[in-house]
Amino acid sequence: MEMFCAGCRASRASEEEVGRRGRGEAEAGLFKTPTLSFRTFLQRLFSLKSKNAFDRLFNGCSARCFELVSFWNICRTDPVYVPLCVLLFLSECPPLGLESHRVEDDQLLASSQSHHGFAAQRGRLNMQGSDNEEDLYGGAWCAEPEETSHWFEVDARREVEFTGVITQGRNSEQNEDFVSSYHVAFSNDSRDWTVLHDGYAEWLFYGNVDKDTPVMSQFAVPVVARYIRILPQSWNGSLCLQSRGPGLSTADYRSENEVNPSDDLDFRHHNYKEMRQMMKVINEECPNITRIYNIGKSSQGLKMYAMEISDNPGEHETGEPEFRYTAGLHGNEALGRELLLLLMQFLCKEYNDENPRVRRLVDGVRIHLVPSLNPDAYELAYEMGSEMGNWALGHWTEEGYDIFENFPDLNSILWGAEERGWVPRIMPNHHIPLPDNFLNGSLAVETKAIIAWMERNPFVLGANLQGGEKLVAYPFDMQRPPTPDDAMFRWLAMSYAHSHLTMTETYRGSCHGDDITAGQGITNRASWKPVVGSMNDFSYLHTNCFELSIFLGCDKFPHESELPLEWENNREALLSFIEQVNRGVKGVVRDVEGNPLSNATISVEGIRHDVRTAVGGDYWRLLNPGEYRVTAKADGYTPQTRLCMVGYDTGATPCSFTLAKSNWDRIKQIMALNGKRPIRLFSERNLALKARPEDRFVFWGKFFIEN
Repeated sequence: MEMFCAGCRASRASEEEVGRRGRGEAEAGLFKTPTLSFRTFLQRLFSLKSKNAFDRLFNGCSARCFELVSFWNICRTDPVYVPLCVLLFLSECPPLGLESHRVEDDQLLASSQSHHGFAAQRGRLNMQGSDNEEDLYGGAWCAEPEETSHWFEVDARREVEFTGVITQGRNSEQNEDFVSSYHVAFSNDSRDWTVLHDGYAEWLFYGNVDKDTPVMSQFAVPVVARYIRILPQSWNGSLCLQSRGPGLSTADYRSENEVNPSDDLDFRHHNYKEMRQMMKVINEECPNITRIYNIGKSSQGLKMYAMEISDNPGEHETGEPEFRYTAGLHGNEALGRELLLLLMQFLCKEYNDENPRVRRLVDGVRIHLVPSLNPDAYELAYEMGSEMGNWALGHWTEEGYDIFENFPDLNSILWGAEERGWVPRIMPNHHIPLPDNFLNGSLAVETKAIIAWMERNPFVLGANLQGGEKLVAYPFDMQRPPTPDDAMFRWLAMSYAHSHLTMTETYRGSCHGDDITAGQGITNRASWKPVVGSMNDFSYLHTNCFELSIFLGCDKFPHESELPLEWENNREALLSFIEQVNRGVKGVVRDVEGNPLSNATISVEGIRHDVRTAVGGDYWRLLNPGEYRVTAKADGYTPQTRLCMVGYDTGATPCSFTLAKSNWDRIKQIMALNGKRPIRLFSERNLALKARPEDRFVFWGKFFIEN
């Protein structure tokens, strides 16, 4: 449950006030629109014939109409419809904090529970139930026995102005349980309760009609109290409830979310048009370090915008690593989108103010920020608003794809080759090519655009910002042994989680169950929620880029008033994670004449995962502190090995190579001219002939590539 805030309190205003306030706003008992006189407004209001007509009249206002009632006018032959609702200027209504877990478990009480897996603590909006519905974690609070004497209670721990309640049914694949009507009661001592009254009887609020869609009920007048109870009166299936409600402390809510005065940023949600305008403004303020480009288009034709931040935007500079943050893989996970827009503003402002840390970052790293990889779905979630979207609304693309899980499954290809003993002699352990038929299969247009973008840029490190939990997840994401770089991935995950202000607070627990991170704020995705074809696994196996998923919080689409606090929680972590791109070894691979060798292989002894050089022959290999034997190899050249030391200080260790032409390569050329083949190639050909028919294409592919 969440309660609504004092920004929506009932009030009356004169016609002069209506004209004076300007932009559209809505309050209980009074509707105000831009440019309309009060008399004209009333004339239009009472001429409405449908909810659609109401929405057109209030276009541009952050308002919602939930019900229309009709009455007959003696001067008209058709009924007149009047909104029977209290309109909200939603951005003024911060939630109490159930979904975000700002309201803690011990603040939630209930009259009973069907069993321990359906306790009051499970009554938060969008609480996800376990796949095994018999275990400890149900997707709602459920009462036992099922009768109207039961209640669900929230202790705000201080006086709060409650203005409404949002309810939702039980998260379950098997059951359709939801509360369809309820009373609301208030108290200041948890002993004497007053049920909300409409002047004639106890006010019966109508709840849900299905288990998934949140339904908001508003109070005609805000109620100041410490405790609130929901008293279910009727329900479908079992008596189960998730709820949420906006409410504002009688103290100034925003004082709790104050930010550093130096961070004079735009803390609000931005739709597609506003996001594009915001990026344009940043580019105009910092034209020397920013560049706007798009990586492709969505299925509905919206551009997937990116901003590059670098001292030389538009160019890959030899020796400078490339980093990426992406957000909005799921359109309803809005916090990541806004954090990246805030990061753009912050880097631009601080660079102009000559902040030395930001200057080092921008001058030394080519940073790419993509705030919305699924813009179609975000527009859908944005239209519903932060308070009314359910867990899944806007999660998928317009065509029904989950982008994060829509990448080629290269894990199975690699592991199959390893089981047959083909790696690395026949098949590489890195830069695994795409299956020939995959691009013609079930692939979202957004996924195709992301893959092409990954292949165009030599990214070294990246993270995708998601929501619904608070932790950092590292690959592999499939149910298999750890990556060869497991220790490095853990370091990277720790660098974000331990720089975040609240991610490692053990008393907060997990959003939906036990704290699987043991207080560390990090987990291996395969051991938590394994998925096939993830963006992280694909990035690791198809490119040089180490990619992680950062889950920013329980509330996927937090209220605007939460954004300043979320920026403070994440700001240092966002910067610290970018700085990790300069950890390990780096260098340039050249031939004896000084020409850069692109596509050369860099291998580290003891780690079965290689990387490749970029167009300029430069490479970056992320490594933990220690001493490593690093080898550079290129077709036609003799491999070279160096001993490279990685320290604890930030800054990659230089480790460059100069490769000489290989004598063996010259021998191959001479033998080929004489119609003879080297023994090694002949052996591989024989091996191919002996292979199983379904495996021969791999050998022959290798054979023809080399010859």
